[in-house]
Amino acid sequence: MALKLCIAQLNFVVGDTAGNAQKIIAAARTAYAQGARLLLTPELSICGYAAEDLFLRPAFIAACDDAVKTVARELAGLKGLHVVVGHPTGGDIRSKSVAVQRRFNAASVLSEGRVLETYAKRELPNYQVFDERRYFTPGQGTCVFQVSGVNVGLLICEDAWFAEPALLAKESGAELLAVINASPFHIGKGGERVARMAERARAVNLPLVYAHLVGGQDEVVFDGASFALDAAGTLVGRAPGFQEDLFAVRVAREEGGLKITAVITNERSPEADLWDALVLGVRDYIGKNGFPGVLLGLSGGIDSALVLAVAVDALGRDKVRAVMMPSPYTADISSIDARDMAARLGVRYDEISIVPQFDAFRASLANEFKGLAEDTTEENIQARIRGVFLMALSNKFGSIVLTTGNKSEMATGYCTLYGDMAGGFAVIKDLLKTSVFRLARWRNIHDPYGAGISPIPDRIISRPPSAELRAGQVDQDSLPPYDVLDAILERYMENDQGIEEIIAAGFDRAVVERVARLIRINEYKRRQAPVGIRVTHRSFGKDWRYPITGKFLA
Repeated sequence: MALKLCIAQLNFVVGDTAGNAQKIIAAARTAYAQGARLLLTPELSICGYAAEDLFLRPAFIAACDDAVKTVARELAGLKGLHVVVGHPTGGDIRSKSVAVQRRFNAASVLSEGRVLETYAKRELPNYQVFDERRYFTPGQGTCVFQVSGVNVGLLICEDAWFAEPALLAKESGAELLAVINASPFHIGKGGERVARMAERARAVNLPLVYAHLVGGQDEVVFDGASFALDAAGTLVGRAPGFQEDLFAVRVAREEGGLKITAVITNERSPEADLWDALVLGVRDYIGKNGFPGVLLGLSGGIDSALVLAVAVDALGRDKVRAVMMPSPYTADISSIDARDMAARLGVRYDEISIVPQFDAFRASLANEFKGLAEDTTEENIQARIRGVFLMALSNKFGSIVLTTGNKSEMATGYCTLYGDMAGGFAVIKDLLKTSVFRLARWRNIHDPYGAGISPIPDRIISRPPSAELRAGQVDQDSLPPYDVLDAILERYMENDQGIEEIIAAGFDRAVVERVARLIRINEYKRRQAPVGIRVTHRSFGKDWRYPITGKFLA
C-alpha cells in the first residue's frame, strides 16, 4: 500500500475567492493525473491570508462557503481524490437569547463532490503580526480521515506548535499528521519551523507533512518551503522556497510503520532568503494591486541603490524608472554613480534638478526666516521638493513610488515626513543599515535572476553614507556609528531589552538613552510611513503598537 500526496504550495490573492478556487481545482487535477490521491492546500487558501476585517463581513464568509462548494463540485469526478481546503466559516448562533457571531479558521476535506469533514483550528495566535482572536473562535474537535488506507490527522498551523492537538489526533487513530499553514517569513523562521515540527513528530511518533503558503500580502511574505518529516523528526523532503510548487510526497506502509519520502531542495543562505523575500514582496504588491510599474529617487547612495536592484529583479527593467534630483549639495560622484547603476540595470533614468525650486522656497521664506541660521528646516525642504516631484510623476504615469528608507532611519526619525518618506511602498523599511550593506555586497556577488552583472557600483557601497542636504554632511554627524546604533536597536526594539540591560551589556549610557528617546519621539512619523516588507521577527508595523503620546522610557 502506498499513498501519493501533493502539497499545493500556491500564491493566492486575498479576497479573490473565485480565482483562488480555480487555482486549487487546477492543482488538484494536475496532482490527480500524476497519481496523487490527497492534495493539501495552505491555511485559509480559499480567501488568502490574512483577510483581516473582511472576516467580519457575513458576505465575505458566504463567498468563501460558495467557493468551497465550487471546488467540491468541480472535482466530483476524480474518484478517490481527497482535497484539504483552508477557509473561514461560521454563522449566527443563539446564546441566552442574544445573536452571537462565531467564526472559525477551518479546513474541509473534500472528496467526490462531498464535504467529508470540517476541522476548526484550536490554537489561535495573537502575537507578532497575528490577530486571529479578533476574528475567530477556537475549535474543539479533531479531524482524522482515511485516504488509500492511511489515517491522516489534520492540524492547522498554530495547532502543531502545541502538544494537545497532535496528541488528540493520534488518540483518534492518526498515522500521519498533515499540517496546513500560513506562517509569515522572517529571517531564521524556516529553521525554527522545521525544528518545532520535528519536536511534534517525535512527541507523537508520527510522520508529518507541512503544507505552506507562498506569496506577498501587504507587509508580510510567505516563503513556501513546505516539507516532510519522518516519525523521528528527520527532514525527508522540502519544496523550493519563494515560488509556487506542486510538491509530491510518497507514503508507504512498511513493517514498523509508515515510511515517507520526497525530494529535498538544498538549504539556502540567510541572504538568499532575504533577497527573495524582498523580491517577492515587491513583485506581489505591485502585481496584485495592478500598478503598471515603479519609480524611485536614485541618490547615488546605498539605500536607493539596493531598492533599485530589488525592483529590477522583481519586475524587470521595463517597469522600473529611476530619477536623480540633484540639489546644491549633491556630490558629483553621486550623480556619476547613479548614472552608472542605472546604465548597468538598463532602467529609464532621468535627472531633474531641484535647485530652482529650492532657491524659490528660500526666497519666499526669507522674511519669515530673517536672522535665523539655516538648519534642518532647509534640509527638509529639499527632501520635500523631491517628494513632490516623485508623486507628480506617479500621478501622471500611474507607477507607484518606492521609498528607500531603512529601519535604522525609521527607528530614529532620520527621515523627512512628506519628503523621502513620501511614496507607496517601503521596500527596505525592516532592514537595519548594517543589513543593507551586507545584502548589497551579497547581491553584487550573486546573480539569482540572471542579470549577468554586479548591479551596485562599488563606490556606492564603500562611501560613508550621507543625505547630502548640507555641505560636507555624513550620517554619522547625526547618528551613532551604524554598527553601534543597529546593535542597540536590535536589543531595544526587536528583543525588548531595557535600557539598563543594554548598558550592562557594555554600551555607553548616553548613547543608549539617546537612541531610546529617538525611538519614542518619532512614533508619530512611523504612523504616517507607507507599508513595507517585514523580514525580521519585529518590524515597525503590526509587530510594533506603541502609543504616539507617552512618557515611559526604560
